[in-house]
Amino acid sequence: MFKITARTVLELGSELISSDIIAFYELIKNGFDARTKDGVDIRFNIVIRRNAYLELRRKALANPKSTSVVTSLALAALNADASIELLDQSKVLIQKANTGQELADALDKIYEMSHIVISDTGSGMSVDDLNNNFLVIGTASRKREVDKALRAGESKSPFLGEKGIGRLSAMRLGDMLRVETARATDSRINCLHIDWSAFTQIDAMLADIDIYPTLGDAIENTGWSGTRIIIGKLTEDWTAERIKRMADYDFSRLTDPFIDPKKRPRVALYWNEERIGIPWMQKALIQGAHVSVSGAYTVAEGKPQLTCDIEIKNLGFPHPVESENYLISAEDLESAVIGTSREIPESALASLGPFTFQVHWYNRRLLTSMDGIGDLRAVREQQQRWSGILLYRDGFRVFPYGEDEDDWLALDRKALARTGYTLNKAQFVGKVEISRVNNPALVDQTNREGLRETPEQQVFLGIMQYVIQDLLFKSMKNVEKQYKSQKVDLSQAKTEVANLDTRAKNALAKLRKIAPRDDPSLEELQQTLFDFSEFAERARQRIEEVEQESRQMIEMAGVGLMVEVVAHELARASENALENLEALRGKNVPAEVKVKLDSLRAQMKSVGKRIRVLDPLSVSGRQRVETFDLRDLILNTLEAHEAQFERHKISVKLSMSDDAVNVRTVKGMVVQIIENLISNSKYWLDMGAGKQSGKKSTISITLLPSPPTILFEDNGPGIAQENCERIFRSFFSLKEKSKRRGLGLFIARECATYMGGTLTLDPSPENANGRLNRFILELPLNTTK
Repeated sequence: MFKITARTVLELGSELISSDIIAFYELIKNGFDARTKDGVDIRFNIVIRRNAYLELRRKALANPKSTSVVTSLALAALNADASIELLDQSKVLIQKANTGQELADALDKIYEMSHIVISDTGSGMSVDDLNNNFLVIGTASRKREVDKALRAGESKSPFLGEKGIGRLSAMRLGDMLRVETARATDSRINCLHIDWSAFTQIDAMLADIDIYPTLGDAIENTGWSGTRIIIGKLTEDWTAERIKRMADYDFSRLTDPFIDPKKRPRVALYWNEERIGIPWMQKALIQGAHVSVSGAYTVAEGKPQLTCDIEIKNLGFPHPVESENYLISAEDLESAVIGTSREIPESALASLGPFTFQVHWYNRRLLTSMDGIGDLRAVREQQQRWSGILLYRDGFRVFPYGEDEDDWLALDRKALARTGYTLNKAQFVGKVEISRVNNPALVDQTNREGLRETPEQQVFLGIMQYVIQDLLFKSMKNVEKQYKSQKVDLSQAKTEVANLDTRAKNALAKLRKIAPRDDPSLEELQQTLFDFSEFAERARQRIEEVEQESRQMIEMAGVGLMVEVVAHELARASENALENLEALRGKNVPAEVKVKLDSLRAQMKSVGKRIRVLDPLSVSGRQRVETFDLRDLILNTLEAHEAQFERHKISVKLSMSDDAVNVRTVKGMVVQIIENLISNSKYWLDMGAGKQSGKKSTISITLLPSPPTILFEDNGPGIAQENCERIFRSFFSLKEKSKRRGLGLFIARECATYMGGTLTLDPSPENANGRLNRFILELPLNTTK
């Protein structure tokens, strides 16, 4: 069996308790777990600060014969606000010292007088409790009770802590620990004394350190119960200013600051008997937010659902107060958080459990004085004090979420990647509420540095990032779009297109090195790349030409997205071809060579078709109104996707007559619309693949002649009825993060409108889940000829 050295306990304490505030937090939680009746008091009794003590001791030992100067400095260094009793004892010790060594010894005793007391009026502990629980690291008593509550489905966990290691927090604060505790039935105090320095002996085993509880003085008030944790030989330099700073920032956030101050768990701070106030949040600050979002994640009968209410009051330009209410269903949550990669199990959406949130956004340039807070300076200080989106479990803080240096929702990282309008974490004041019972998989890391990485934790982060980065941000963008002139920024799309172009060129360079000379497939690939490069260059030129013209914004975005589609196809095909030829290296099997080269030719042919179909998006074809057969256009577009449909196991059902349906309109815009519909269907069919046994992914297209109308539908999960108009809004998307642009259907509808037609989502056909699957593209009668 394992043997444990004594210093292992010190290692545990130093590794698990990473900061002073977490040490206090653990000890405070222990008080509330003991069912304290009057909250928890933390008293700093500091006679002399540590830095002054160390410097004076050094000077005393450096002047062994003459102590007068150091004695004067030592008397002046005593804290005048310390208790009279401690001050008097300290002065006597200093004045009795006749040598430098005696003065150093006196300073040691004075410094040991300084101590911190964390006290509660809870149930207290007996001698047996001290032996069998407090002195057992990792005791399972609370863990058993918590697990029992989870199994019973109770509404609240019986304890905040359950690991049995919180008592090690005391060693973070000082080398000496004294526990004084009693139950209501005890007549004397039960005591425990621990000198942590005894654990530093290198060869000592844990069993060699003799620690046992003793009986102390009689209890003065019969029936008193509670615990006092007294920490001495302090390892930090404590000052009144430091305690006030911790009160303003750290202790004010330990318990939920959004609730009524009278209902918050009471934590009281004292510096040498002087009460240090712990601030609470003013309601006026929340009421004065420029944008607010609140919501809840619920799970009913195994089905998760996200509700989100957004109120946009002031974005810095004239607009009415706008409200947006979102209801994101299980199907859409699966897409937005899990996606097609399915690296997170779908079951985590339900096992995560319910939670709530409220987040408030401020534009610091728009802040003004507020009743209940004060002038502009006071308001800014309040907003800065409470900035961050904090995480609370059962009303108590979960670290480090919401700290100044923490960016758990990736707001700052996202802001740095954006140009123009951005959000960053310092603009937010908010909280997320979880519970031990409702969210059993959201468990703290042992070192209290965040939640353990589990599928549920990944879903939790994904949901909150989606709420802030997408629903909130894009609702604000939508208000801007309605009431403030702006243009679409496609710098990110341009960059991605350039990167994909580079990938394709690199793959071609490698192909030249390994492919047989005069291979027709290589020549075909090279020509395809040249065609694409020319096409992409024309598209980029067109983007630059129309970038400053608001009416042509849709053309710019559409061309950019289509270039990206082709680039993906080209990069995928060329890289796959490279893999095929790499597989042939060192082999001399003619039949196998033939198969591989046939595959390469097929891929090059597919890419060629895509470019030919997209040619109407070129500079000359984009604006040209022409007469063409809508039926042929649909067939050619689908033919270009045959390889893609085969890879994704999608079948296409066509319903159209053999007669031509001639229209006179902009061919490139019709292609744009159909391409976007296909792209969306492919994604959502991939999301729904495998959900129902025997179900095959299908796209159905019906062409009606008068008026010229295309009905486009699939048998995927469909679109929630409440989102039937939102899907056409710029930047709204329910796709996974890596594919979440929210421009495709927006561009498609704008194209339809430009041509005098309409693109809508049919509100009548519904699938088994009550969701919508059919798009209707109707072109006006006057386009036919």
